[in-house]
Amino acid sequence: QVQLVESGGGLVQAGGSLRLSCAASGFSISSKTMGWYRQAPGMQRELVTRILSSGLTIYGDSVKGRFTISRDNGKNTVFLQMDSLKPEDTAVYYCNTVFRPFDWGQGTQVTVSS
Repeated sequence: QVQLVESGGGLVQAGGSLRLSCAASGFSISSKTMGWYRQAPGMQRELVTRILSSGLTIYGDSVKGRFTISRDNGKNTVFLQMDSLKPEDTAVYYCNTVFRPFDWGQGTQVTVSS
């Protein structure tokens, strides 16, 4: 049974940092392109960054230079280091495969105050 469990969110002031984790089970992330998505209130879920099985990383323009995605295949876990946070980063953050996503986890709430 596939499970994705996100954690590490919270309330932070603008300019602060958070580190999100996504523990995957039921499949191996090592061969997958994994992504971090976010959904702000009233908005559609969007893909903000992805990491290929090769380790290549791709970032959306809104987070480039501030967010860093990484993976630990041995722990089957994906991370998102978020620095220089802005109020517009406020959203529920999810991880999933990029191609043919599995059922979504519960996500983790990130709230950035101005």
